[in-house]
Order: sequence, then structure tokens, then C-alpha cells
Amino acid sequence: MLADRLAATAEWRVEKAWQADVARLGDVFICKPRTFMNLSGGAVSMVAGFYKITPVEVLTILDDMALPLGKLRFRAGGSAGGHNGLQSILDHLGTREVARLRIGIGSATPGDAVGHVLGRFTFEEQAALEQTLNRAADAVACVQAQGLEAAMNLYN
Repeated sequence: MLADRLAATAEWRVEKAWQADVARLGDVFICKPRTFMNLSGGAVSMVAGFYKITPVEVLTILDDMALPLGKLRFRAGGSAGGHNGLQSILDHLGTREVARLRIGIGSATPGDAVGHVLGRFTFEEQAALEQTLNRAADAVACVQAQGLEAAMNLYN
């Protein structure tokens, strides 16, 4: 949802060889892998390789059930924290030093993690989701304009 919002003025291109949709906004590339989330690192590494984007220039945006709905958390690097999609990206890029923005989606009821992650937000969650997406878009713009550390100070 955030990728679509960030690329609202751009045209998405389907890149079948990379298994990704890619939008370009000036010198920024937004990549939405078309693979299962757990395999997203292949698409990210192919896009980064083609456009000569180093791992330190990549910002991975992901959902996080460990954070309350709407909470944003930037990190400059580190482990995947149990997120298989992020782990795939780290593995394919060959480093743990990949910036990431985790967006809280709240915790699942016991035994329903897959349904929670892949399901729709409830009507009650929609207002919070809209605010979160606006705030996350502002946070990404802050990274672009002022750097990751400034964004961490303002949005974490």
C-alpha cells in the first residue's frame, strides 16, 4: 500500500525477468516483488544489480506484527527479526546493513498469523491505516531529504 502511495504519480512497469513491478521517481526506484513475500530478495537484488544500487542505498519497507498498528520504526541494519521477507532480502544482498522501515500492523490472534498478515484491515482500522500511510510516506520523504538518522529521530 505504501509503495503504491509513494509511486502515485509514476507508471509501474512489469519486469517479468526480475519478477517485480518497478516504478521510477527521478533517481528513486520502487520495487514490488511479484514473488511470495518470503522470496522477495531475488527481485530486490536483481533490480538493485541492474540499476547499480548498493545495499546501503536500499530502504526495505515491511509490515511488523510485533509493533502496534500504526507504529513506525526505522533501523539502519541488523537481523531480520523473524521476518522471512526481510531475511530473503538480506541474504540476496549479502549484508545485514540494509535500512528498513517497519510498519506496525498489530498482533494476530493466536494461530492466525497468516490470516492476519494477508487479510484485510477492519473497518475500525481503516482510519488508523490512512494516517499511518500518510505518516510513513512523510517518513520516507524525510529519509530522501535529510537522511536515515534524521528520519529515525523524527519517526521512531
